[in-house]
Amino acid sequence: MNRPLARFRVRLVLALGAAEIRARLRLPRLMWALTRRPARPAAPFAELVRIESDPAYRALFFAELDVALEERLATRTAVVDEIEAAAERLKALIRHGDHGRAA
Repeated sequence: MNRPLARFRVRLVLALGAAEIRARLRLPRLMWALTRRPARPAAPFAELVRIESDPAYRALFFAELDVALEERLATRTAVVDEIEAAAERLKALIRHGDHGRAA
């Protein structure tokens, strides 16, 4: 990046920061209204209560949980298979001494 453009960007950021500070001091209600605030968190354990009290939701939750666990197991199995295949290829290369092909 060329230096004049970098200096311009730094000056622009500093000017915008100063403008924000002035706006916050002069227009506090407007700036408060424009400031993002985190959404109110749900009550702790609300989903657990719903799982325990609603049989349809419980069935859906457990079905999705089973699918997620099966996908995770399949992914882990695939990774282990790939690692074992790579290890076998490496062993074969070491046994046969064909080091030029490994690169």
